[in-house]
Amino acid sequence: MEHRLALLVTGASGMALPRAALAAMARSPEVERIHLVVSRGASQVLQHELSRSTGAPDLIEAANLTEAERAKIAVHRDNELDAPISSGSYRLTGTAVIPCSAGTLGALATGSAGTLIHRAGAVALKEQWPFVLGFRETPLTTIHLENLRRLAYLRAVILPPVPAFYVGGEDFNRFLDHYVLRVLDHLGIHEPGEDGLRWS
Repeated sequence: MEHRLALLVTGASGMALPRAALAAMARSPEVERIHLVVSRGASQVLQHELSRSTGAPDLIEAANLTEAERAKIAVHRDNELDAPISSGSYRLTGTAVIPCSAGTLGALATGSAGTLIHRAGAVALKEQWPFVLGFRETPLTTIHLENLRRLAYLRAVILPPVPAFYVGGEDFNRFLDHYVLRVLDHLGIHEPGEDGLRWS
């Protein structure tokens, strides 16, 4: 099966997460197309977090992709409300919001659809295709918990980037690799991963 995915990047801290997710999606032979949307807030966080460490001006550059991998990516602006992913008539096989900010979480939970990210999330919910939320906030307030409950009830997969200490080692990239494998699993993409990142 060839997958068409949406990767929606919002303005929470943790831009290493979508960088790793984008790289894994683009590398996978199962993925045909990736629709990438980076919010204005995410662009600002990206400049702060990734540009300093990698020198790359954007997420695609930071992901260090080949030309063939880059060719899989369609980039959309967050105000591009006529993009194909704003409608359920354009079939995706999965959508992921990584990282998912508290503001985006609230918009999704209340059905707000003023941006492409919000609309693409609303489409994923109504079409009931795999929808992963990498919510990046702590501590959690009652508002966060209620919004998470509502979205879980609508069959979204709440997958916060919590370190899996059982993978062992002190390399931060092992945590990233493990987290991305979990995301891909929930999107129906089964990458083998390196030894020790899976139970079997």
